[in-house]
Amino acid sequence: MSGAEANGDVVPNDPTNVCSAAEFEKDEFTTKPKVPPIVFKDTFDILNEFQSLMRHIEPHLSDDDRSSLEELRVYVVENEGSWALGDNCLNFIGKVLREPDIPIDARVRLMNILSVAALKDDVILILHQDRRDHVLMSYAHNIDRLSVSEQESVSVFLCNLFENTTTSEWLLYISEWSGSNNSQLSNIRVTTKVAVTALLADQERLKEHGTALMYNLATKEVFDDVATELAMAILQFLTSEQCEEHTFRALKALLRFTTIAHNEVPALIKMIGPDPETFRGISDRVNEIVDQLGSKVRNARGF
Repeated sequence: MSGAEANGDVVPNDPTNVCSAAEFEKDEFTTKPKVPPIVFKDTFDILNEFQSLMRHIEPHLSDDDRSSLEELRVYVVENEGSWALGDNCLNFIGKVLREPDIPIDARVRLMNILSVAALKDDVILILHQDRRDHVLMSYAHNIDRLSVSEQESVSVFLCNLFENTTTSEWLLYISEWSGSNNSQLSNIRVTTKVAVTALLADQERLKEHGTALMYNLATKEVFDDVATELAMAILQFLTSEQCEEHTFRALKALLRFTTIAHNEVPALIKMIGPDPETFRGISDRVNEIVDQLGSKVRNARGF
């Protein structure tokens, strides 16, 4: 058990056996994914997050902003439905995330609050309302330019969106939209960038989130090029010694990506390593994945 698990921060799926492709398919009759994702519950004291947010942004609030903040409190703290949120809610979120005179800690607190909201099954209605301005994903796309504390809050937010099928699918949307400098972005490109950035960070907390995102992405049906990009990041991550939990998550995701990009990913493992055998002996569950990865590499076309 990892330190985060021991502290009650993380709620992981911890199967002993490696899941087949069929096991990763969603249950179409429920909003919950068939394979439980790794999400972060009970990580934040939500009342404290709201109080801290209020302290930081009080001088910057308009009357409409105060109304939006109260609506957000009702939605998250009192657990009301998304009907509690008015039309100005996304404008308020955008103001906090975009305006340069808003303190960094205010943005962190807001994203922590949204991370709790991300666990609710009706949060998808808010995400759909963001189709025009892409406030949330535009902010997330800048993860490599954010402070470490902001990176942590962004990566938790994306992790928690895997709690429900509808929101996890939203993260994988391929429809393109224009970002800054007329760059063409999509939700899956942003999700991939956040996952890779967190995984390869120096901070343990970000690695915790990055391995969770990789694990969660591996439970979804992504395209070959995405699977290959994620696999390359995992291989780079595994060149350094990691804890058992993070190694398990990374190898589990890598194995899944070999079933998606079934030639490209085994070829990468063979060419750039590390050799899966390197991880044998870490734990029984890691040994099982090592066995299956070895078979994938040996049976890949051209090897």
